[in-house]
Amino acid sequence: MKVLLNGRAGNVGRTLAPALEAAGHALVDALDDADAMVDFTTPTAVAGNVRAAVAAGVPSVVGTTGWEPEEFRNAPVTVFYAPNFAIGAVLMMRFAAEAAPYFERAEIVELHHAGKLDAPSGTAKLTAERLPGDVPIHSVRLPGLNAHQEVILGGAGQTLTIRHDALSREAYTPGVLLALERLSTLPPGLVVGLDALL
Repeated sequence: MKVLLNGRAGNVGRTLAPALEAAGHALVDALDDADAMVDFTTPTAVAGNVRAAVAAGVPSVVGTTGWEPEEFRNAPVTVFYAPNFAIGAVLMMRFAAEAAPYFERAEIVELHHAGKLDAPSGTAKLTAERLPGDVPIHSVRLPGLNAHQEVILGGAGQTLTIRHDALSREAYTPGVLLALERLSTLPPGLVVGLDALL
């Protein structure tokens, strides 16, 4: 597949570009040459990039967080958005949703590197949406971290902690490759969450 990778020079893009090529995809420099667009840019750039892809009839795989993708709900091509492409993070959200009915309350603690632009993270917000009640989110931004999240569930005399740690940005590559592989099978419009593909 010919892929336009927006954010190639960024933290995720530098890891993702060689992985896409190793998987047999060709990186191109323009939408006119692309079969798909992958976006790992910034909250201020992503919507314009997706609008351009939609106008060009090119489906998108988007991992940028901190923006609202709802305007693409009825796009004529697929706009696949996942706040987290790590398979383990998706499973963490699923396990937390399964456990939540058995506990009185839950809280989310998400920890990211100091340069992360949005807080709370897209993963934390999506996790909270999938849990019952109003779930507090605690955001930490510090040097030395990459991407970490735990869901702490509490009940009488016990707690359950479900945690995921992305130790490097390589954790996102399998999810992006899966999304590209399945892109042609998805309906037009906005599709949210990697769990839709698992």
